[in-house]
Order: sequence, then C-alpha cells, then structure tokens
Amino acid sequence: MDYNAGAPMIRVQTVKALKALPEECRIPGGSVWVEGYKEAGDAGAKLVYWSQLCMSPDNGGTVHAPEDGGEGRWLVRHDGVGRFSWFGHFGADHAADDALDAMVNDPSVRRIEAGADLRFIRRHQYSRSRIELDFGGFAVYTEGMEDAPDNDPFAALLLFRGKLADREQTIELMEPLAEMDERFPVAEAEAFLPGDWWIVRSDKLRGGAERELEKMLRVTEVLDDGRVRFDYKNGWRLEAGRKISYRKVEPVVGANVRNMKFHGAGTTMAAGSHPVAYEFASECHVSDIDAYRTFWPVVMRRYCSHYITERCKLTNPVEVLIGGTGYLTQQIYCLYGVVRDCLTSNGRHLNDFTGSAYGYVENCHADGDDLGAFVTHGQYEHDLTYVGNSGLMSFANSGPTWGESAKRITVKQHVGSWFIAHRKVTDLTLEDVHVFKRDGVENAANTGSFWLNADGVQMKNCTAEAMVRFVQVSDRSSRPNVAENSSFTVTKGRRLSHAGVDGKLQFVRCRFLGLDGNRFEGGGELSFRDCEWQGASEHSSAVSIAGASFSFTGGSMANTGVEMTGAGAKLIEIAGGARLSGTNAGKALLKRAASQETQGRTEWRLAGYISRAADSETAHVELNGAPHAYLASGVTFEGGRFHCPEGAFGEGGYMLHKDNIELNVCREVMPAERSGVQHALHNMNITTGGY
Repeated sequence: MDYNAGAPMIRVQTVKALKALPEECRIPGGSVWVEGYKEAGDAGAKLVYWSQLCMSPDNGGTVHAPEDGGEGRWLVRHDGVGRFSWFGHFGADHAADDALDAMVNDPSVRRIEAGADLRFIRRHQYSRSRIELDFGGFAVYTEGMEDAPDNDPFAALLLFRGKLADREQTIELMEPLAEMDERFPVAEAEAFLPGDWWIVRSDKLRGGAERELEKMLRVTEVLDDGRVRFDYKNGWRLEAGRKISYRKVEPVVGANVRNMKFHGAGTTMAAGSHPVAYEFASECHVSDIDAYRTFWPVVMRRYCSHYITERCKLTNPVEVLIGGTGYLTQQIYCLYGVVRDCLTSNGRHLNDFTGSAYGYVENCHADGDDLGAFVTHGQYEHDLTYVGNSGLMSFANSGPTWGESAKRITVKQHVGSWFIAHRKVTDLTLEDVHVFKRDGVENAANTGSFWLNADGVQMKNCTAEAMVRFVQVSDRSSRPNVAENSSFTVTKGRRLSHAGVDGKLQFVRCRFLGLDGNRFEGGGELSFRDCEWQGASEHSSAVSIAGASFSFTGGSMANTGVEMTGAGAKLIEIAGGARLSGTNAGKALLKRAASQETQGRTEWRLAGYISRAADSETAHVELNGAPHAYLASGVTFEGGRFHCPEGAFGEGGYMLHKDNIELNVCREVMPAERSGVQHALHNMNITTGGY
C-alpha cells in the first residue's frame, strides 16, 4: 500500500485501512487523512491523529484502535462538531445509537450533525449540558425501538434530565407569602448560593395534586439568614401555616435539538416513540422537528425554564384519546417558555401548560383540533399569553384533582371553533378572538361558542357564531367583567349566563344576533351600553333576565325584548337614546313577569329613548305582580299599548309617567290617577289614522 511517504500527511482510503497502519506510521500527534469510511469518496472522510496515551474503547467513529491491539488510539481531529458520517452512518439501514452515545458523552463535542437519514432503536438519557444536535432536516426512524416503561412520557428517543441533589429543607410559613413576591423564606439560607437551582414546592391545598407552587427556580440573591430571592414572582398567595419544600437540582443547560423529520413507530405505551424530552433543564431549545405517528408529546418538558420551541409540526399521532398522548408539546411546572410558529394536524393538543407560568405562544395553528389545540390543566397556571394562533382553546379544564385554577391569561388575534374557560379562570383577557361553527364534528353543537367564567373576564373585538355563555365558579378578581366591541350570534333557547353568576356583567358596543328565548339566569347586575339586540324574527321570545338589575343605555333592540323573572326586587333602566322596535312572541318589549314567590318591588327607570311597537298588541311595558315603582320621562312611544294594571302599584309602589310623547298608543290598561300614580297630564298624546 502506498502510504504517501514524504507527503505532508499520510492518506488512507478507509477506516479499515487506517486501523491496519503499521506501527511506524503511528507517530504521536501525527495526522492521517481518511478518504472515506467504507470506501474513498463516501461521506465518512475525516482527519485523525495518533494519541499514544489514549486507551479508550474503539467506538467506530471518533476513536479507532489499531487492529494489531497495540497501545494508543487514532482520534478524530475536530473543532467540536461531531458527525454521524464518521461512524459510517449514511442512511437508516443500521442503528446509529452507539454513535449518538459516543458523541454526546464526549465532552469535546459540542455540536452533532447528521448528513443522512438515521435509525435508532434505544431510548437515550443524558445529563450533559451545552450540546446541540442538528439532524439537518433528515428523517429519523424508530422501527424496532426497545420497549418503554409503562406510562412514561419521558421515555423519548432523547431525554435530557438534570440531577436532583440530596440537599433538602422545608419551612412552615409564619406569615403569608404574597402574590408577585420573589423573596422566599427558607430554613437555612447558607445552603443557597446565587446561580443555584432549586425545586420549590408548596404543600397540597387540598387532596389530589392541588398545589399553587411547583417550579424549578434559580437563586438570584441571598437576602438574609432566612430569605432568598428567586428569579420568579410568586403567582398565588400562600397563607401562614402553609409549607414550602426546597430541593437542590443541577439542571441540564443549553442542550438543543434541531432539524429532524421524526417518524414514530408503535401504537402502544411500550412500543410508541417520540423524539425529545427534558426534565430539570434550562435554556434547552427545540426547533424544526417535523413529527409523524408519535405516541407521547413530540416535545415533553417538566421543571424547565427559559426555553424556546419553534417551527415544529406534528401530523397524525397514533394515539389521541389517552391523556398525555398526541401532543406537540406538554410543559409541566415550566417557566418562561416560548412556543412559536408550530403546527399540528389531527393531534390531541398543540400546546399544554400544566402548573406553568410566564409562557408565550405565538403564530401556532392546528387543524383537526376538536380535542383542544391550546389547553392548560388548571394546576394554578398564571400569566400566559397567546398571540396570533388558531385552534380550539380550553383552559383549566382537567378536573378538580388539579385545582381547576388559572389566572391572568391573555389571548389576542385568535380564531378557533370553541373557547372554553368556564372553570376557575380569573382575569382572562380576550382581544380579537373569533369562534366559528363547525359541522360534522363530535362537539358540533358547542362550536362557535365562548364558555367563560365571570371572574374578571374582559373581551374586546371578539365574535361568536353560535353562543356566548357565562358561569361563575370563582370570585378572586378585582376587575369588572366587561365585553366591548364584540358580536355574538346566539342559539335559540340557550342560557347566556347561568345561575350563580353574581358578578356584574357589562357589555359596551356589543351586538347580540339571533336572540330567541335566551336567558340570563345569574343574579348579578347586567349593563348594556350602546349595544344592539336583534331577535331572530318577530316571533322570537324575549330575553329572560333573572338578575336584580338590568340597564340598557343607548343602542337598540329589534324584534326582541326583556322579561324580568323571579322573586325579589328588580331594577329596569332604559335610557340614553336607546331604540326599541318591532315585536316578539310575548307581545311585550319590556315585561316584569309575575313571580310565584315573594315579589319585591320592581323599579322602572325609563328616560330619553324611543319605543316603536310593530302592532297594536305589543306592549311597550307590561307590569305584572306588585309593587312597581315606575318612572318614565322623555320617552317617545309609538304604536302598541301600555299594560299597567290597577293592582300593579301597591304598598311601596308609585307611577310617574310625565313629559313623554305617545303616538297612537293604546292606554286601556292604565291605573286610575291618585296620590302616587300620575300619568294623564304633561304628556303629548297624538292619534293619527290607522290606529
């Protein structure tokens, strides 16, 4: 063989030839150019050098032993970038697991690149930091992969897991730990150093897994003997007597996975596969994974901080009905995560936050998303933001085991088929969110709907094609419940608010279309300013209101109306240039229905609006039961009739109907004038032909 004697370095055609070099060619530090792995010119070319002192095992790629068994090794000379081609992997014909382990476990390798499709059959767990795996957009196959443990979503192809230390301590709070405070009491401050990481966990609030605090936090300052500052503003107040436990952890830092077209194999927990998982990790980013036929989440995270998941896709996972399966990304007890520019098709969830905070999701889109593209578990998530996404949303909806709680979630510029936030979701902010009906899907009857908890919810510029409904299962917020500049088409006969909504609901410049027998069953106040109500037709039933107070200022009602129901005192206020017109099935634009229970006083405050009845049978006001305290001034009534019977003004009641214009209005059902009842004088009564 020609060893190119006299050339600047020895050249050999293959790795086999390298290993066969005679002893005289093994010069300490001397270099050899290997022209190919199996044959000259293939992608396995590399530069190696001789290390006389190295006795590491031959790994087939970065370390080669001479075939005569002599001491020393040929080592790849590199700049920190490792390649699967060094190991002879030019396709997926044989498994590349050993090559992967060799490079990841080599501290001199900081980046690993693939130059061809690959196949893996083992599930790998690493604890090293500062490593980047770039698969170059090539396919990764997992046929024949070893079985995973039962119910283990961390049994990914690549698991980067930090190490829990033995140092632990627990403290009982002597005073409350305030919301938004980053100063935490500890038992022994000397155990904490700036830059250290700790798992910080509160005791259970109640049974199950209901904890307000469970995160991996970094120490930023030791304040005194009993307090440290973490890189986290506490999201939920913890009362005195609660316990907080601390356990030191050494996280993986900066282990990134990029550019992979992943093909899962297997349809069970044991045989299924997915690409990457992290536990106890910081600054570990994932990008450009295009995954098919996965079982557990494509990107699984727990106890992670400061990370980005971007430009990833999931298409047709093999399982979506078992909890935890078919996700693009699941994030448990995570902080400061960014998920952006991702897509799913026919998955369970695109993005799931559980017990996580300060997360941001942008420009992510899901089709075949009827199981919920964007979700939170309800394990006390807080301060999450979603911008420019599409897909079904469901917050804090995984059941009471977790607490059913979340707060300060903001969603902007979103479209989807259904928006669900009807558990203990506090201070929800929605801007430019639009929900559309979908036919032919399992939950078709609920599509096009908002389901919202009236606990500080605020909406702007939103639309619904089928429904908006409010419940109230928590009362934590100091914010008002307000919807502005929004449009809601509603479904006949369905509730707009449920019994138990005691908070005030305010609507400003909103449209309600298709009204027909809809109901506000909550007892809280209702306020509408410059809103438009449109009945489905002139035969539609009026809107039923069970609350104590109803205010309609400005705006319009057409072919609909208001019927106040139930026991107790009521207030009906119409003012500010509002316009009421048309008729409805009950033939009354404003009505107080008689109550079978004790009926408190009903106050009517009617001022400065126009009421146009479509026919003579339609009442502008219909008073039933007693007593009523009626005041109408500056109102223009056209057509129709009044229904104010003699017995409507009993003890505590009165009627002052003054300075109004009545055009062709029938007054047959009006009480006799007396002290406390005045309606005959100081009005303009006009009768024209045709009435």
